[in-house]
Amino acid sequence: MSALSTEYLPSGVVVLTIDRPHRRNALDNQTVAELHSVLDEVNGKPEVRALVVTGAGAGFSAGADLKARPEDFTATDAAPTAALLGAARSPVARILAAQELMASAFEKIHRLRQPVIAAVNGAAVGGGFALALACDIRYAARDAAFGAVFIRHGISACDMGTSYHLPRLVGAARSAELLLTGRVFDVEEALRIGLVLEVVDTGDLLGRAIAKAEEIARNSPLAVWMTKETMWQTVDAPSLRHALDIENRTQVMCSATGELEASFAAFRSGTDTTHGPL
Repeated sequence: MSALSTEYLPSGVVVLTIDRPHRRNALDNQTVAELHSVLDEVNGKPEVRALVVTGAGAGFSAGADLKARPEDFTATDAAPTAALLGAARSPVARILAAQELMASAFEKIHRLRQPVIAAVNGAAVGGGFALALACDIRYAARDAAFGAVFIRHGISACDMGTSYHLPRLVGAARSAELLLTGRVFDVEEALRIGLVLEVVDTGDLLGRAIAKAEEIARNSPLAVWMTKETMWQTVDAPSLRHALDIENRTQVMCSATGELEASFAAFRSGTDTTHGPL
């Protein structure tokens, strides 16, 4: 039985649900390997325009499944790193392979051509917090909660990309406090510090995230891809000139599709009713 479910909507939006409510949608190696496969499939389909990630039941994801057993893992061909889990003989090698399996899945989300929107229903802690951070936009239900909690269990809170994404989203000092305490914080604080875009009622959460995904999907696929890629690359730009060079080359490349010329022609003729003044 798959730990994930995917729904392909006519608008080009795919809803990906972590479907392990009995384990609070915790991520075992099998689930993460399946996540790799889904992400690879979505990334290779030009008709897919955006991805919404959520959890089944009352929680987004409780992070790594600490009760998972090695025999639960069968998808050894689902991701390049997955085979290492079966081949690793030492405990350190197995732990490192499991870490890389999950971390590289979250990296795929960050690097996915399509934008990814998290619909955070309930708790997103540990690896679940890292998963939400890897997404481009986050909506949250009123009962959502967040936290990088592993520091309370004797290991670093810097895990699965959290130390990269969190300071860029909420600032270094605020990130330091959250990571060093490992405290779980509520959705109102998440909204106040800019971690989530909007807080909505639980029943409206998925619909709100899908509506935003569909709004994005109405734009040119290449323009959306290049906007996502350029934005996240220039977050790390060493200088304004570096960012401008990337932007300039991206704009020239996008203009080759002919969509810009057609849009300008429609605007000049008065037949374009989808855009305001340029």
